[in-house]
Amino acid sequence: MRRVRIIGIGPGHPDQVTAEAARAMNEADYFLVPDKSADHAGTDGLLRAREEICRRHIPGEYRVVTVRDPERDRDDPSDYRRAVEDWHEARAAAYEQAMLEHPGDVGFLVWGDPSLYDSTIRVVERVLARGAVSFDYDVIPGVSSLQLLAARHRLVLNDIGTSLMVTTGRRLPAEAAAGADNLVVMLDGALRCRTLPAPSAWHIWWGANLGSPEEALASGRLDEALDDIVSVRTRVKAAAGWVMDTYLLRRLPSGGTER
Repeated sequence: MRRVRIIGIGPGHPDQVTAEAARAMNEADYFLVPDKSADHAGTDGLLRAREEICRRHIPGEYRVVTVRDPERDRDDPSDYRRAVEDWHEARAAAYEQAMLEHPGDVGFLVWGDPSLYDSTIRVVERVLARGAVSFDYDVIPGVSSLQLLAARHRLVLNDIGTSLMVTTGRRLPAEAAAGADNLVVMLDGALRCRTLPAPSAWHIWWGANLGSPEEALASGRLDEALDDIVSVRTRVKAAAGWVMDTYLLRRLPSGGTER
């Protein structure tokens, strides 16, 4: 039966691809890669990063089939779930058409780990449900940006005796208001930590484009670190054409003393 491999390739550096992922890459006949460059200027760098990973880990030739990524409706945040589900369905239709046109075993090269804030597993399930293409699939885990953020800052993500919440920038204000005090934040293109009340009550460990040549780090009390983060973030985006933020926010004890 035709096989689909959903392969976690880490945050972007070829050295962070696992041996298991490299083996799976060499077993695929071609890779389906969403191309966002038509709607998001600068994101062709993401395609080049995947190609560099392929060059490093696949001896000889490899084949990449690009699929234009459907644009997501971002105009109505009150119906966020419906907008995302519609986008997933449009992606599934595009992937299905590409798989009909290109026989063979397919690899999906997924940033970080496929289980963590990524849509590929859900979209592949939708392709199966549509019924035009039959296949079996498996998932190969990858190094996540959370792990690389912690390593770069020499952190243990959970404080002693506490829990860790992983959330998105969209959810950050509500989670902080509800009392969460140790949060990893992903997918925060708006850098919503700037909107938190009492920024002096938080410490931030921030990273952008982790694992890439333009990787940048910053840390400190949130009110003191924000200007530097915004400035560095601007430089990273200018250099790379794209920027992905990941950061840990930890609420300081009363009095604002860092721990």
